[in-house]
Amino acid sequence: MKLEFTKSFVRDYRKLPQHLQEQTDRKLTLLLANQKHPSLRVHKIKKTTDIFEGSVTMNYRFTFQIEADRYILRRIGTHDIIKTP
Repeated sequence: MKLEFTKSFVRDYRKLPQHLQEQTDRKLTLLLANQKHPSLRVHKIKKTTDIFEGSVTMNYRFTFQIEADRYILRRIGTHDIIKTP
């Protein structure tokens, strides 16, 4: 699998403090290695057909879609991003 970053994700990522960017990098590496790793807590977002969320911390999430051989990273931020995944 490969990672593909949307403009929204890149914009959100750049706004994060350095320590959260580093933690996000570790979580994305983990996603590539094992999507089902318990610390990611990956699950499908309710009321969507193909958008998932994963955890960076207890307060920060990232959203993504799976398409063929890639994860399309959509948004990252506090749990509120789930309202506009």
